Amino acid sequence: MVSKGTYCLCINVADEQIIKVGALRDIAFPEGRYIYVGSAPNSLIPRIERHMKTSKGEHDVTHWHVDYLLREPSVSIEAIYATSNGERMECTLADKVSMHGEPVPRFGCSDCKCNSHLFKVEEFRFLEKMGLRKYP
Repeated sequence: MVSKGTYCLCINVADEQIIKVGALRDIAFPEGRYIYVGSAPNSLIPRIERHMKTSKGEHDVTHWHVDYLLREPSVSIEAIYATSNGERMECTLADKVSMHGEPVPRFGCSDCKCNSHLFKVEEFRFLEKMGLRKYP
């Protein structure tokens, strides 16, 4: 896998909850599946591993909106998909994922003009059809 690129975290929220997400304040997360679209312009594998550690409670620093979600005990990463071309296509991919789910407004997109980079979805299988590879 390349050292830079775009990724999708396939997240499971086991119990409905309200989470304070930085400046976004309290956000309700109904039980279900979510996809978070992110990018790593210089360090894809370390970024993915950091998210995995946060999800397991092994890393507690909160830099990004997704950190607030992943650190919750009833939230887990089910799978990770990533690009293999090294291009940063976070917003393009978020737009494509939005066609398969409901956005969590303003989540993960404070540095762009997107509506969201987190989407509540029914399933994750469509990511492979979009050309993403499952992270081992």
